[in-house]
Amino acid sequence: MTRKSGVALWRQIADQIRQAISAGTLGADGKLPPEMILSERFGVNRHTLRSAIAALVQEGVLRAEQGRGTFVESRQKLSYPISARTRFSTGLREQTRERRSILLADAIEPALGRVAEALGLAPDAPVLRLETLSEADGRPVSRATSWFDAERFPDFARVYAETASITLAFQHFGIEDYFRKSTLVSARHADAADLTDLKLSAGAIVLVAWAINVDTAGVSVQYAETRFVADRVELSVSTEA
Repeated sequence: MTRKSGVALWRQIADQIRQAISAGTLGADGKLPPEMILSERFGVNRHTLRSAIAALVQEGVLRAEQGRGTFVESRQKLSYPISARTRFSTGLREQTRERRSILLADAIEPALGRVAEALGLAPDAPVLRLETLSEADGRPVSRATSWFDAERFPDFARVYAETASITLAFQHFGIEDYFRKSTLVSARHADAADLTDLKLSAGAIVLVAWAINVDTAGVSVQYAETRFVADRVELSVSTEA
């Protein structure tokens, strides 16, 4: 079995178990085989295997039941639509009972690099950075960093904190509608902040969407980098409004 240098062995085994579950070659009946069989299958000792399973339990892929074994968590992934009008609350409305967004932090900082370019601002122009967390039915599903023109949207952080909605905060500033101009999707390992806020274990994968939203005049109003938990969310891209 090929090992990846620089990645903890238990993390590699966790990823292989996840892939096998997705492929239907492991846990097809809803339950994982005993530890001894899994240890032999993946060529590792039980300590490493247990670390891998513990990580997948924490991430919601598996469920451990004392005296009964380890089971595949049956909850389906949420399908998050990306379209001309991408909204967290409406996008998941039919799939979840409760949704909420939380403001984690905010700061005014100079616009640098791609932030300035995405918002159409001069380098070092003041921008507001928001760090937010979105939950669905009590589970964290995404963590986002968003930037806004601080001069056009003064006190945006306060309004967002009160409304828990980007859409309602925009309406406060006279923007009744806005549209997705572009979205770029990639994947990577979660960083330290995402591991903590999304309740993941080291080495977990997140889907990353970089997006630019514009107002009805085509002026950029938001640049955002959103990290979705890959085991909880799939991104559905649509060409329709």
